[in-house]
Amino acid sequence: MFDLPINRKYILPPLCLILLSTLLMAVNSNTFLEFNRALVEQHQWWRIVTSQFVHANWTHLGLNILGIVFIWLLHAEHRTAKAYTIHTLFLASWTGAGIWLFCPSINIYTGLSGLLHGVIVWGAVKDITVGMRTGWLLFLGIWVKLGWEQWQGPSVDVGNLIDSRVAIEAHLIGAIGGLVLSLNLLYHLSKSHLFTGKKA
Repeated sequence: MFDLPINRKYILPPLCLILLSTLLMAVNSNTFLEFNRALVEQHQWWRIVTSQFVHANWTHLGLNILGIVFIWLLHAEHRTAKAYTIHTLFLASWTGAGIWLFCPSINIYTGLSGLLHGVIVWGAVKDITVGMRTGWLLFLGIWVKLGWEQWQGPSVDVGNLIDSRVAIEAHLIGAIGGLVLSLNLLYHLSKSHLFTGKKA
């Protein structure tokens, strides 16, 4: 039987993220919070981070909520509330800064998708470190997806749904951020029996 991670400590962090994003959508806060390159250049630096929590439309938000729920089902028990908060803030900052520095063609950006790719990568590495073979499948799968996106370009159909171009660059930046978050896990993994035949 499949046990859902319904303990309060596992439900509360993703629920807070969903409620925050929904509230920001409901009050139409994009004008003040979205990544707008021209306004960032006018020193509205907060947009680098806050842009991750606002969305182009309700469909965009709904797709990202599905992502939050999917990650909760897979990896809720891997993170404390504190770790969830730290990871979310780090990846929001990392993704926003990456878009600002390395994606000059992106003038407007909103959404959690880049951040969520980083969260999934960290979770997959964590799965591997605790001996879950499915972690390898998830880890390889996310990088195959990212490679396909970079090769094929953004999905036109999804872009039409969210009334915005899918920022595949943000997905890649977020995933790299997930690897950065995983450095400590990867270090311990390299010392473990998975590679050396000995227990850490």
